[in-house]
Amino acid sequence: MNAQLLQPAFVDPGLDAQRSFRAALKALAEPGLIQPLPAAPHLEGLAPATYALCLGLLDADTPLWLAPSFDTPLIRANLAFHCGCPLAARREDAVFALLGEHDLHDLSGFDHGNDRYPDQSCTLLVQLSDLDSGRGLNWSGPGIQAQRQVSLPLPQAFWLERQRREAFPRGLDVLFGAGHYLLGLPRSTRVAEECA
Repeated sequence: MNAQLLQPAFVDPGLDAQRSFRAALKALAEPGLIQPLPAAPHLEGLAPATYALCLGLLDADTPLWLAPSFDTPLIRANLAFHCGCPLAARREDAVFALLGEHDLHDLSGFDHGNDRYPDQSCTLLVQLSDLDSGRGLNWSGPGIQAQRQVSLPLPQAFWLERQRREAFPRGLDVLFGAGHYLLGLPRSTRVAEECA
């Protein structure tokens, strides 16, 4: 590993990683509500929230698959050093996957879990430009009272891929990050067109 590539991570690694982990859990428990991550660090190529999610969720037991746009020597070196996570060469072997908006047209290959162990599915960490632009969609399900309107800048292909592959309790949980904020989309959330 090239030590010159290493950059600082959390100021207080233990406490800040716990905060990031709790923010991720809260984002999945309250789908569609934006959660702040004020202490998130910066790493070139990753939004602070995306990097904070990596630092809070990844460890030696969580293989990570990197989309090509994130597969840089800098990101590889810092995730290996600060998280200790192995990098998966194949989507099928990943517990987490790091993706951008342009990587969402094809979700094939990621582990959707099984009926007996749905929790063993892959979780997608998706970096976006923001969390409040795009077509308004109505979300409903656990953690949402009635429904919640969410407007993410996602391609229609993502929603079609998600719909095609969801078979609750199997499915993919998604954490979206932008700037210093994150938003969760668990597999249990139903997404519908906004009524005119």
